[in-house]
Amino acid sequence: MSVRVLLADDEPLIRAGLRAIVDSEDGLSVVGEAVDGAEVPGLVARLRPDVVLMDVRMPAVDGIRATTHLMSTVDNPPKVIVVTTFENDDYVYDALVAGASGFLLKRTRPEEIVAAIRTVVAGESLLFPAAIRRLAARHAPASPGDGLAGAGLTEREREVLRLMAGGLSNVEIAGELYLGVQTVKTHVGNVLAKLGARDRTQAVVRAYDSGFVTPAG
Repeated sequence: MSVRVLLADDEPLIRAGLRAIVDSEDGLSVVGEAVDGAEVPGLVARLRPDVVLMDVRMPAVDGIRATTHLMSTVDNPPKVIVVTTFENDDYVYDALVAGASGFLLKRTRPEEIVAAIRTVVAGESLLFPAAIRRLAARHAPASPGDGLAGAGLTEREREVLRLMAGGLSNVEIAGELYLGVQTVKTHVGNVLAKLGARDRTQAVVRAYDSGFVTPAG
């Protein structure tokens, strides 16, 4: 089944480049383009993309506001990957908090863009985990805490969340904890449900924001 991709960027050259990369790959196709975040909700409703490549900075409605709107108003919203010039931009972190599944730099190599789309669709590992951990760590509280105490996570689920925050995939978590991959998927699903997180990126952001995971690990 083809993965349907919507492009949202105010720069025609960027959209053209992304379209060429995506459409050249088997199983991926661009189904539409937006020149501003204001156009994204209508296009998502009409085209039902699986993934939106969303410029974080656009003239009228930026990628953060567009992502927030999608996550709050669309049933089963698409995965959002924000596209940015600077990795440490606070806009990127705000987009992750809003519900984006990851981010790409505009200088990212074509093969990494394709891999990023496939990664967020699969949902079994973080997109560029080291970069997301660095970004989340910059916004973590100065001292550790247990801001997730009220979430009702079991001890095993807490272990799984720590490993997720460390950037491990489901397969890697299974190896670390000597569990079956399907069992890990069940634990991850429970963690997401209890945290009210749409995917593992939001769960990791919550883990850092709450002090449950610290920059030192």
